[in-house]
Amino acid sequence: MCEKKFRSTCPISSALDLFGDKWTLLIVRDLLYHGSRTFKDFYQAEEKIPSSRLADRLKKLEQLGALTKENHPTNKKVFIYRLTQKGKDLAPVIVDLITWGNKHLEEHISEESKEFAKRLEENREGVLKELMK
Repeated sequence: MCEKKFRSTCPISSALDLFGDKWTLLIVRDLLYHGSRTFKDFYQAEEKIPSSRLADRLKKLEQLGALTKENHPTNKKVFIYRLTQKGKDLAPVIVDLITWGNKHLEEHISEESKEFAKRLEENREGVLKELMK
């Protein structure tokens, strides 16, 4: 695990020290939903993460052991990122944020996300199992 100074011994505070910025869980979200990804895939996401911030978050997630980075099979200049089990274990957090956002921010949520939230409501454990494969 990367060297990290935590603000306290509270598990919520400590987890937020690792994942509490506005980008990290979005990277995990993309890996959960889309499987392996390249830097370009993340960079082209709707949220428009700055490239330097993206590089920093990917490096931190790799140091934490939440994702792996390997060379693309046909282009050695491109890396493929995949979640480890540690990263996949964030799926319930992502799912709960989706559920909360759909419930409390409904007028702002896309139809695609509403459909996904409906699937979660109907079969949370099945959807989680699917995401964590």
